[in-house]
Amino acid sequence: MSSSDLWYGAPVLQSEDHSDIHPKRNERHLKVAVIGLSIGLATVIAIALFVIIWLFYFRRIKSSGVKNQSRANYGGLSRNTTIPESGAVYFGITVFFYKELQEATNNFNKARELGEGGFGTVYYGKLGDGREVAVKRLFERSYRPVESFTNEIQILTRMRHRNLVSLYGCTSRHSRELLLVYEYIPNGTVNSHLHDKKENQNSSLPWDMRMKIAIETAGALTYLHANDVIHRDVKTSNILLDNSFCVKVADFGLSRLYPNDVTHVSTAPRGTPGYVDPEYRLCYQLTSKSDVYSFGVVLVELISSLPAVDFSRDRDDIKLANLAKRKIQKREFSELIDPSLRFQTDESLKNVISSVAELAFQCLQDEKELRPSMSEALEVLQKIESCKGEAENHEGIDFHHGVEVAQSYAHPSLPNTWMKPQRHQQTF
Repeated sequence: MSSSDLWYGAPVLQSEDHSDIHPKRNERHLKVAVIGLSIGLATVIAIALFVIIWLFYFRRIKSSGVKNQSRANYGGLSRNTTIPESGAVYFGITVFFYKELQEATNNFNKARELGEGGFGTVYYGKLGDGREVAVKRLFERSYRPVESFTNEIQILTRMRHRNLVSLYGCTSRHSRELLLVYEYIPNGTVNSHLHDKKENQNSSLPWDMRMKIAIETAGALTYLHANDVIHRDVKTSNILLDNSFCVKVADFGLSRLYPNDVTHVSTAPRGTPGYVDPEYRLCYQLTSKSDVYSFGVVLVELISSLPAVDFSRDRDDIKLANLAKRKIQKREFSELIDPSLRFQTDESLKNVISSVAELAFQCLQDEKELRPSMSEALEVLQKIESCKGEAENHEGIDFHHGVEVAQSYAHPSLPNTWMKPQRHQQTF
């Protein structure tokens, strides 16, 4: 082979061609890699953004879902139905058209207002069939008022007791406004009879009537507790009276179900000032004993005819509960008894009232363990009632002796010798 062949031969030419092509191929590979990496990175960023947006949206839905839970629950009362006719029955109550309730209340005429509750105004109404009713009109469609309506429907449709107000019906969830329709209770509230002197100038409840109110209220609350319901807003303005002065406990907007297998329900304290259980307010633990405390305030109101809260009293006595406990501990409770009851000239009546005061004192203990249950309070009231007029039993409920027992019972180390013996306002 000649030198010219070696210079101009294929091997030499091939070596020169590879040196030209290899860099171009590397450049092409690099471009492909850059494009692939860019696409992959863009895909990862897109997926990450999608996940972030999805999580944000999910959390927002979850948060708003909590606020709308009560509204959804109310809607659930008729979610399997098409509403349309007034008179349809769901969960045992009638569904009314907004228009017919508007007509029944004369367009929610202010002159027909019966009272105002925590979440709505109550109006007197007369249905087309002639029935007199009380119509509760929700203030606005916000979370808490709707929760109140849901509570009332869920609780009152499963409760039947002669001393609980009856729920006749409601509007549908598609209605212009959410309205509840109750039986009309014509004789006002215990609060109005005790404290509204303008409305009841000639009405002073005699002791027998007050005792009847106490027993029937205790009976209604005992029934609720036996059915796992805590009222949470027991007060004299929520105790209605019919023409026979029969008790009708009302307003279940704040009520809570309380299963037997739990010790308490953790929830922010709610209720009416002067009636709220101090331990519940401090520990945020709602129990049936919270109703017992409120009932104790009601008992003191029945005895004294004084309001649960009065800012004209001394600072330490603004709350009637504080005033009553102090008077009992100093054996001065007779100063708090309503003079119109005329107990001064009736020793047996004084003994009976004093025994009820002892029960009130026990119900008002700050620690819930020291309070009786509602059923125990009812039993004590029934025993006091059965003993009245029996001279031989007055010795067991002597005022001073009873005060000492009530005081000693505030100390768990001492034995319990006391519990063992034998057109007005309508607010819901």
